[in-house]
Amino acid sequence: MSFGGLGRHRSMLIIAGYVTVDPAERDTFVEAHHDLLRRARQAPGCLDVAISADPVDPARVNNFERWKSREQLDAWRAVANAPNTGITMTHVAVSMYTATDERPPF
Repeated sequence: MSFGGLGRHRSMLIIAGYVTVDPAERDTFVEAHHDLLRRARQAPGCLDVAISADPVDPARVNNFERWKSREQLDAWRAVANAPNTGITMTHVAVSMYTATDERPPF
């Protein structure tokens, strides 16, 4: 299966990982990003985006994004206006991956 409309020479981007914050501030951190998520999901090229509380680790916030292209991600970031929560991220383990193939996992 190919990426619909991406063309032969373009790659989808996946940004995935997690950050940790003070467990007492985690829900506030996640909620502060709700508007950003709503807007990102409407942005051209956004295939999926989520910032969510981890169900096992009370300090962990999971991050996942899929974008059709680097250009569309860059265009979004130029206008995203991410919230300044004032909450310190004590650890950041988020990476960007380039995907050139897509198929069902099962």
